[in-house]
Amino acid sequence: MADHPSQKALAEFISEAQETIEALDEDLVRLEDTRQGEEADPDTLNAVFRAAHSLKGLSAMFGVERMTRLAHALEDRLDEVRMGRRPLDAATLGLLLAAPALFGKIIGEEAAHKPPDTAEAADELAAKLRGSGEPAATVATDPLAEIGLDDAVRAVLTEYEEHRLRANARRGVHLYRVRVGFDLASFDTGLDELKKRLKPAGEVISTLPASDATDPNAISFDVLFGSAEGLDRARAVAGPSAVVDEIPRRRQGAAPRESTALDTGGAPPALGASRVAPLLEPSLPHSLPLSVEEAIAIQGAVPPRADPGRPPQGSASSPDASLRSVSQAVRVDIHKLDRLMNLVGELVLVKTSLLEIAERLRAGDESTTLGLELHRESRSLDRKLNELQGGILEVRMVPLGQIFDKLARMVRKLGRDLAKQVELEVAGSDVELDKLLVEDLSDPLMHLIRNALDHAIEPPDVRLRAGKPPAGKITLSATQKGSHVLIAVEDDGAGIDERRIREVAVQRGLASPEAVAQLSRREVMNLIFVPGFSTAQKVTALSGRGVGMDVVKNNIAAMSGIIDLHTTLGKGTRFEITLPVTLAIIRALVVEAAGRTYAVPLNSVLEIVTVEPSELRTIEMREVITVRGATLPLVRLGRFFGTPADPPRGPLFVVVVGLAQERLGVAVDGVVGQQDIVVKPLGRALAGVRGIAGATDLGNRRTVLVLDVGAIIEEVVHGVPRAEVDA
Repeated sequence: MADHPSQKALAEFISEAQETIEALDEDLVRLEDTRQGEEADPDTLNAVFRAAHSLKGLSAMFGVERMTRLAHALEDRLDEVRMGRRPLDAATLGLLLAAPALFGKIIGEEAAHKPPDTAEAADELAAKLRGSGEPAATVATDPLAEIGLDDAVRAVLTEYEEHRLRANARRGVHLYRVRVGFDLASFDTGLDELKKRLKPAGEVISTLPASDATDPNAISFDVLFGSAEGLDRARAVAGPSAVVDEIPRRRQGAAPRESTALDTGGAPPALGASRVAPLLEPSLPHSLPLSVEEAIAIQGAVPPRADPGRPPQGSASSPDASLRSVSQAVRVDIHKLDRLMNLVGELVLVKTSLLEIAERLRAGDESTTLGLELHRESRSLDRKLNELQGGILEVRMVPLGQIFDKLARMVRKLGRDLAKQVELEVAGSDVELDKLLVEDLSDPLMHLIRNALDHAIEPPDVRLRAGKPPAGKITLSATQKGSHVLIAVEDDGAGIDERRIREVAVQRGLASPEAVAQLSRREVMNLIFVPGFSTAQKVTALSGRGVGMDVVKNNIAAMSGIIDLHTTLGKGTRFEITLPVTLAIIRALVVEAAGRTYAVPLNSVLEIVTVEPSELRTIEMREVITVRGATLPLVRLGRFFGTPADPPRGPLFVVVVGLAQERLGVAVDGVVGQQDIVVKPLGRALAGVRGIAGATDLGNRRTVLVLDVGAIIEEVVHGVPRAEVDA
């Protein structure tokens, strides 16, 4: 592992490397989508090449040698594909797709200061990139010999531009010269706009400055352009200010045919009559160095394609793979920071006013206006702090699309590995969640989707026999619901067999046959979240070990969330995850129970009611109450935490809380009031206490516990009473 100069430098390396790897992931997937046979889309291929080049330079600068070696080998292989010396066949694409996951493991080791266990895997993949695959087949006849292109033009074309010209000629598309002139003060923007118009219709092969401009304040360019569009369409795309001339084809050995002018103002000079070296090139030469900033910052992580031999370490199909981002950096709009700075400035003014009031009190000023001024300033302080809190929370928010994009690429890869046709539909990518919650959410969602691919989605032939389309469908969606976010993972697969769950529960000793027979359908379905439970007939590389769904539930509970399950045999399964938007700064309801004080997140509180003891009922060993005709389970907060108090003589104060579709009444001794709180973790010793999300200071130097409403609901509503299961 490299010796990093400082933690700040390490954080910068991790952040830049993560963004570049994610750009590489995204571009590799697009490269696979856009390739035609063994021919790669040149723009996408160049973007992948730039990302590899940036990783090589970045890792070399920070001394991460194994990353440098792998990035160099990746760059060399990409350059061979760019130059047409190797085809973009399945073997090459598989090796390219294996690189991002390994890069991710390397920066993970660097971030954690772990020994470089990835060195061997990196060298192995680098060797494959340099050695495997057959060179591209050579063509006896050079396609350039059939193009009426002046030798002076060919003399100034780069090797890459010649290759792209050959590729276009080989495909038989039209080759055009687009002559256009611009004012010197704005030629760069004008040329960029021309390229943007041309690219959707074909490929911009080269941009050559012309030396025949009669106006000293103007500059002309010849753009070599390949397109399947006809001449009229090419003229329309280029615009009225451009002169478009098709480059003629000729048989090898025939004399070149003269170009004809397409405007009435006379013929332009012959192409290549007088040229200088290319001024602006549409594609990146293989030797041009680029900075990290030129890599496209797109979130995502593409899993590697299966390799015929041993799969590289860190593949997405390995049980320990994770989509969690190593970098903790968040990109922030400068306008949001400006707003925070303005708020801080206003808080300084409030502080100055409060200090002035304090000095007047110290001097013995007891005027009646002093109290009014103090009250006014305290109200102003409260408003500014609320605005500052909202601004900070806004900065922490990131779109769920960051993790949805990673999952989309994982679905593509695993679908190929399992020989299943799968379509992923994504909705709500723009819904925002706290950055830390988004990272913690990545692993549970990955488990759910892997289970859906491995167990739920049937093979194409099975689906056809069941009257379904051959391609399975997985829907990943997010919806904002007030201060919570609902995330759903739904498939149209086989569904979960309730009978099979009951059988497995008995086989694995989780409950007796009599106890299982008495469980409701919902209680049976919740058994899949029990540690070690699995209905898989065999263990695969993806699942079947019984270590998936309990991890999902525990991770969701750790985020003060709740997971619900809906399934129909033969139709599909839907998992719904409800999470708070943030766990950082929240408004809470302060309550007392059994002589202790607790804080209940207000975003989970629906209402507060009083219930007479005579209104309590017991159903299946659980206390319940009736609120406006609906029956709700009741939990006494003191008894839940093992601190029972004397039974109340009067009415019970019941705080009705809810997440998703679940409702629960929490009986307390009293309600103190509402307050903004900052939730702090409890530490390792108390981190596993069920029903506690953290602790907070109420401002009077009293530390109270913050309730985890989701965990309490799971325990009371979804939990199976032990007396029922173990009977």
